[in-house]
Amino acid sequence: MRARRGRRSALAARAVACAAVAAFAAAARAQSPRAPSLVSLLHRIAGAQQCYPDAFSAEVWHQSMEPRLRPYVHSYAQRIKILDDVYCEAKRDPRLPLPPGLVLSLIAVESRFDQYAVSKVGAVGMMQVMPFWPRRLGVPNRLVRVGANIRIGCRILRHYLREEHHDWIRALERYNGSDGHIGYPALVLSNWQRGWRF
Repeated sequence: MRARRGRRSALAARAVACAAVAAFAAAARAQSPRAPSLVSLLHRIAGAQQCYPDAFSAEVWHQSMEPRLRPYVHSYAQRIKILDDVYCEAKRDPRLPLPPGLVLSLIAVESRFDQYAVSKVGAVGMMQVMPFWPRRLGVPNRLVRVGANIRIGCRILRHYLREEHHDWIRALERYNGSDGHIGYPALVLSNWQRGWRF
């Protein structure tokens, strides 16, 4: 009889110890921060899905445009990020949406999708934004970050479109700083028609 009680007590003690260890491990997991890359990925996915009308539209955009980015951007994940950023920023202002394919054409002409590109005059990133723009717009200067660069570039393009009363030629000339020279707008627009139209 004593042997049975001793075994029961030992089993009960082990069960309590196992439960305590399991509870401690669960509490530790709950308090430990998630990997920052996972959290940022989840935020990016959630944010990207909000700017597409529906999942089908996002899939059509990705399937249509992702192969066109392959010659410029080697990473599939980076290509999808660029496509999401371009689509979301192009559609951000419903009063003046930009054609996302035209934004891709502009990026191809400006930097060939090189996020670290710097021009002779100091324009930075994929959309070749001049460093004074973030300060003028009241945003942090993160021009080598793809999303921030595309956001600012689209804001600048919209600014010029409004100032030029929706004249794409004049707005693109001003975006590039080539007032009166039709070559740059013609290149962006013909590139858009040939390879980036959506």
